[in-house]
Amino acid sequence: MTRALDGIRVLDLTQVMAGPYCTMVLCDMGADVIKVEPPTGDSTRRMPGAVGTDSPSFNAVNRGKRGVVVDLKQAAGRNTVRRLAVSADVLVENYRPGVLSRFGLGYVELASRHPTLVYASISGYGQTGPSAWKGGFDLVAQGVSGLMSVTGETGGRPVKVGVPITDLGAGLFAVSGILAALLARARTGRGQLVDTSLVDAGVALSVWEATQYFSGRGVPEPLGSAHRMSAPYQAVRCADGYITVGAANDRIFRRLCDALGHPEWAADPDHRDDEHRIRNRVALAARIEAVMTSRPRAHWLALFETRDIPCGPINNYEEVMADPHILARELVVETDHPTLGCIKTLGTPLKLSDTPLTPGRPAPLLGQHTDEVLGEVGLTADEIAELRRVGAVA
Repeated sequence: MTRALDGIRVLDLTQVMAGPYCTMVLCDMGADVIKVEPPTGDSTRRMPGAVGTDSPSFNAVNRGKRGVVVDLKQAAGRNTVRRLAVSADVLVENYRPGVLSRFGLGYVELASRHPTLVYASISGYGQTGPSAWKGGFDLVAQGVSGLMSVTGETGGRPVKVGVPITDLGAGLFAVSGILAALLARARTGRGQLVDTSLVDAGVALSVWEATQYFSGRGVPEPLGSAHRMSAPYQAVRCADGYITVGAANDRIFRRLCDALGHPEWAADPDHRDDEHRIRNRVALAARIEAVMTSRPRAHWLALFETRDIPCGPINNYEEVMADPHILARELVVETDHPTLGCIKTLGTPLKLSDTPLTPGRPAPLLGQHTDEVLGEVGLTADEIAELRRVGAVA
């Protein structure tokens, strides 16, 4: 079965989350991803649950790749990466800006020898700007980009988004840029630099927050689970816990009022449209909860679904991973790992009818494919043995 990126080779010089997530998506799309690790391996190999140099965390974002070990601190190691880069369509890296250039492995240096190369850089702050030199971490980027200022309950302490949203967002933006650059290369025959960052991703994802600020509606503040552009659209308390309710327009709001036994709320001047419901969201939520706390979640979920009112349970991850719909969408996949045994990882959310994404083999053991990959780019067995002897590869 063909896949969308069959025949595309990606050289992956990334570690931890944003870069590996980007290259894993490309791998699921069919690309041959060669992950280059330092002698000690990607740091996620040592995260909790590790067995030797293998961990569930490393497998979560590196499945399907081929792995080689190269020491970039050695000239022979850097020369080896240059040879690998010449054979690649795409190179992805997430070092601080300037680091790989000092090694002779930056975009300018490699593109001069390989002008069709698509070179993607994922960093904390981007390749330009006064903060470009700084390192990048998801927590810091969430703060700098404003995400932490709008997350959590009103008046509470700063809270980060529960998932590493700037890491993952930067990785996905990089995927988009790489695919666009490959499409452009098919027309022009030239590669290019793709530049994105964790902070860029955090700002770019702040669509409603930026809209509020740009339109003169004040500086956005945290609203808990509420929506700043629509109400009621939040978690609502029932007799035995919370569910989500999204009455995102006048028509659905009227249905909600009817279902709650208070059709007159829809005619209340304070609730007559989204503008007024947003302005009075706290009082409106209190009204709704005063009714909904009289019955359990199951009652309201069943009632709202029959009335076509958007709603849902608030699942924990044990419930998510057992949900029949999630399983039917193949969002949980199993793979056999030679060290960790049978492990579960997340499947792909992308469904392509003609070139489906296929989460493949498990992540590589440390240096598992060094000889295989270096042989493919023309190194002899004796040359590989010499590189290994001096510690340039492993």
